[in-house]
Amino acid sequence: MLWGLLVGSLDRSVSVFSTEKGKFTGERLCPGGDGAFCGLGVSIVTAVESGLVRVWGDFGVTPPQFQPLQELQAGPGLCRMRQDPTRPHLVGTGGKENGLKVWDLQRPQEPLFRAKNVRNDWLDLRVPVWERDLQFLPGSQRVVTCTGHGQVRLYDPSTPQRRPVLDAAVGEAPLTALALIPGDTSVVVGSARGDVAVIDLRKGRVLRALKGFAGGVRGLQCHPRLPLVASVGLDRFLRVHQLRDGRLRDKVYLKSRLTCVLLSTHLDWEEPPPQKEVKDEEGDELWDALESVPTPRKAKKRKISGV
Repeated sequence: MLWGLLVGSLDRSVSVFSTEKGKFTGERLCPGGDGAFCGLGVSIVTAVESGLVRVWGDFGVTPPQFQPLQELQAGPGLCRMRQDPTRPHLVGTGGKENGLKVWDLQRPQEPLFRAKNVRNDWLDLRVPVWERDLQFLPGSQRVVTCTGHGQVRLYDPSTPQRRPVLDAAVGEAPLTALALIPGDTSVVVGSARGDVAVIDLRKGRVLRALKGFAGGVRGLQCHPRLPLVASVGLDRFLRVHQLRDGRLRDKVYLKSRLTCVLLSTHLDWEEPPPQKEVKDEEGDELWDALESVPTPRKAKKRKISGV
């Protein structure tokens, strides 16, 4: 399989879709816990809304032997579980009244990092917790999250501080999706109202806004090399925007309410194979065998003097 997808369904089944064959090639039932899936990891790590996170065995074995190898309880109200792409044994979890936690799947008894809520607001009221999405920053231990109350927060588990080192407010609408910009210190966030913006993690301010949305954003993905971001949402459109100026590059109507978008890492999977130049050798030999006929020259008219 050159490139495949893991798809989690409401009936707790996880299916493998082969992009090479264009069809589903396997399916396994992953029971346990309550609620829908909140995340799928590379090593078949599943999480459900009740907080149960499980690590499953080899996907290729028959169903009786397909059993969870490890499990942990991340707390109720789970909204998101993501696996660290550079350290697959680490996962991050968060949800409604369920703060950010970083877990080691090899030692799941206690989280490696447990975030602490921000201080009370100016009325001395407790700020509610609602982590909607999270991403691990490559090359560091930092984790960035977006909340259902319109905040983007940056945590650094390598420091003694458990509160966010950055807490930036981005509008008033609930943030629903988050994507990292490769090789940059910025992230792209989308809201339930259809607002998409690029946020600078150094200063915590909005760099630019992306226009053209008509519904809640559910999925964002940045291109690994080009300054492009793809987005999908409830308005059934797939959109591609330029990150430099926020201009809409293209959009496609896909008929269904979309919840996720992924970009392939292959560069030439859409390029057609080069066509070989076919020469008609028989025709060339036939024309070469024919005797060339000289072209008759026209006789020049001589001018007769006195006429």
